[in-house]
Amino acid sequence: MLMQKRGQPVTLAAQLLSWCLVGLLMAAVFSFAFSQLKYGWNWAAIWEYRQKFINGWLVTVAISAAALLLSLLIGLLTALAQRSSVLPLRYLAVLYVEAVRGTPLLVQILIFFYVVASAFGLNNRYVAGALTLSLFAGAYLSEMIRAGIESIRGSQRESARAIGLTQLQTYRYVIYPQVVRQLIPPLTGQFASIIKDSSLLSIIAVGEFTLNAQEVNAFTYSTLESYLPLAVGYLLLTLPISLVSRILERRFHFAT
Repeated sequence: MLMQKRGQPVTLAAQLLSWCLVGLLMAAVFSFAFSQLKYGWNWAAIWEYRQKFINGWLVTVAISAAALLLSLLIGLLTALAQRSSVLPLRYLAVLYVEAVRGTPLLVQILIFFYVVASAFGLNNRYVAGALTLSLFAGAYLSEMIRAGIESIRGSQRESARAIGLTQLQTYRYVIYPQVVRQLIPPLTGQFASIIKDSSLLSIIAVGEFTLNAQEVNAFTYSTLESYLPLAVGYLLLTLPISLVSRILERRFHFAT
């Protein structure tokens, strides 16, 4: 029942049973590993700081959501700029992408907040952090979108022009539906990375999830108890993104 032939649909019962077996296997492995650990658990001390975990998690959700939307816009505009016939605009987009992809995010956060944001009077650490994440992720999304657009054959653009579609209509009705289908898996991975990369904002004292967990660890000296909720909190953010990705893949399956 758990074997699937090529092309044969998987039944719901087989899926549930398979997930249960995988869950039991993982539970057995981690149960054995933790049982061998000589460690004095102190969950009572962590429980006293539960509100700090919740506040940090909510900050991470807000920053990540803002960065997700803004980075997608930046990536789309930069991808179009790289295909522009205006050379200064194209070269500016290329320079931005290469500079961001070629330097560590940690350095970018420090330079953007302490140099660029300070020069323009932007002192809000949360806004500066969200903007930095957006610019960082936008460079990677730009390359994904550009590659997706360029993967569409030129004959399709010529056919669109032949039936009277404008360039905007060609992108909207011909190119983008196919690009979206190709981009869903890599975009999902990039969005999950944005959420996890938000932990680096602790370097500029943004009170997000990771920084709060570090502070609780410093208060209680309970390392595992502080960081296990951190892992669970990030999973609660990244798993729904993977689920939505699979739903969108099925929805845009027609575009293959």
